[in-house]
Amino acid sequence: MTPDRRTFLAAAAAGLVCPALARAQSAGAVFRPEDFGAKGDGVTNDTAAFARLSAAVTRRGGGTIALAPKRTYLVGAQRRDISLFTWGPVPIIELDGLSGPLTILGNGARLRCAPGLRFGVFDPATGEPLHRKLPNTDHNGLASPYRALIHVSNCRGPVEVRDVELDGNLERLRIGGQFGDGGWQVPATGLVFEGNLAEEIVANVYTHHHGQDGAMIIGLPRRAGRSRISRLISRYNARQGLSLTGGHGYDFADCEFSHTGRSAIMSPPGAGVDIEAEANPIRDVTFARCKFIDNSGVGMVADSGDSEGGRFADCLFVGTTTWSAWPYKPGFRFARCTFVGSVVHPFSSRDAAKATRFLQCRFTDNPRLSPTGKVFTNDGPIVNMGESD
Repeated sequence: MTPDRRTFLAAAAAGLVCPALARAQSAGAVFRPEDFGAKGDGVTNDTAAFARLSAAVTRRGGGTIALAPKRTYLVGAQRRDISLFTWGPVPIIELDGLSGPLTILGNGARLRCAPGLRFGVFDPATGEPLHRKLPNTDHNGLASPYRALIHVSNCRGPVEVRDVELDGNLERLRIGGQFGDGGWQVPATGLVFEGNLAEEIVANVYTHHHGQDGAMIIGLPRRAGRSRISRLISRYNARQGLSLTGGHGYDFADCEFSHTGRSAIMSPPGAGVDIEAEANPIRDVTFARCKFIDNSGVGMVADSGDSEGGRFADCLFVGTTTWSAWPYKPGFRFARCTFVGSVVHPFSSRDAAKATRFLQCRFTDNPRLSPTGKVFTNDGPIVNMGESD
């Protein structure tokens, strides 16, 4: 057992007595994958059982999903009849449009992607990896093992996910050719929240070795709830530890986003956290006591779309082969943070409220604070103001 999993299980054991489960049991609204045919033995593929479970929860409009303590559920399957894919991802835990509360209690269990599934581009006739010139947007031959192990979207009630390990098993997938503008821009993310309107709670989720992101949040401007994400540990994913692409009111505490792109493959930007507003603006996001360590891209980058007002307190940023942080959006604040390795692109403005602000922060190139002994300075200043306005 790896130290990471041992730590995760210890934290999960501390939360096994959960008020949410007690309330759900009294209401008779608990859904267990074993009741839908899942084995949870780490050998049998339980994808179909989770699809049946998801359909039952959807019909009811919400409920509590309770995984068996410490079991490993093998999931992930591919079909040839899914739009835009030659080997398309079959849904696993996919819940959309729920009107009532949803709680997923992992109880220390693990969802693990089945080994041997295809990821990337393959020859449709032979099934062998196919390498096209980039950028490549030809969907012929495209393969994804899963869109997300847990995908919750467009829900009106509160959503809670806790005490579960999401293992993308990247090093045991069949890796094909690249797709998109660079790397493998192909769905394969651990946890996805998309378009939910009420509060979202994440507690003690260990998400790792995914072909795309450890977690992705796609929020809406009109969302009313505030989200609390604590102990989300995201490591060794190919593209991002976390992609935040829209929404407001997200509080991250005691999370870690590390070692992106340090497994079998890397796709740009390779960041620990990418705050990248796409269709919707990003506002009011906080990080407390979080770590951004040894990512192949920037530890935390904010340089795209309408993003503003990030707050970071008592966080650790360690850049080993590139910048530790890139806060090129207005209103970012760092209090009592430590930066090991250079910071680049702090946002400058004649309006002091919009300029990047560092309060009681530490900037160092001490290799003892790096897990690899390497610290990135690019032979330049520890905070590169020259790249600002």
